[in-house]
Amino acid sequence: MNRTETVALTELPIDVRPKGVKMMLLHESLARERMREAERVAHEHRLSRRLSSAKRWGRISAWAARRAKRAEDLL
Repeated sequence: MNRTETVALTELPIDVRPKGVKMMLLHESLARERMREAERVAHEHRLSRRLSSAKRWGRISAWAARRAKRAEDLL
């Protein structure tokens, strides 16, 4: 019977090490970068929505104040 031994990659000669490790790390790096970019875009979108919401509520508030002033003047 043959016994299988576990050997660390650093103990293997260079020509026996797996060749796809660097490519896998590159894909992981690109995936992380895409996630960071998506998070940045989402953050900017949230900021723009908050700004437009603040402007909209400012207009509604001004309209309500004008309407309340007109109603008060009629009394």
